[in-house]
Amino acid sequence: QVQLVESGGGLAQPGGSLTLSCSASGFTFSKYAMSWARQAPGKGLEWVAGMYSDDSDRFYDDSVKGRFTISRDNAKNTLYLQMNNLKPKDTALYYCAKVSPGRLLWEYDYWGQGTQVTVSS
Repeated sequence: QVQLVESGGGLAQPGGSLTLSCSASGFTFSKYAMSWARQAPGKGLEWVAGMYSDDSDRFYDDSVKGRFTISRDNAKNTLYLQMNNLKPKDTALYYCAKVSPGRLLWEYDYWGQGTQVTVSS
């Protein structure tokens, strides 16, 4: 069965950096688009970044553009999110998500349990 396991979250100071990882199993990772999404306390799920299987392009929400970088290692079945210049508004539970085949990058069919990112001084 599809499994997505996020790691790398934690506490960071404003302006700091964190790198999230997502280990994927149960499907052919290299064939599918993947995304990161987040949910802040009291808010809905927000798409953050996504990329296609062939790494032809990467897409970001305006709120993280220039600060976050999504990447993947298909040989390791792993998705990454490098987060720089973190802001308190980035505090959220971050999810790795498998994009539904043929759908937009914010339309998922599977996601993990999430990893908490807290940005605070």
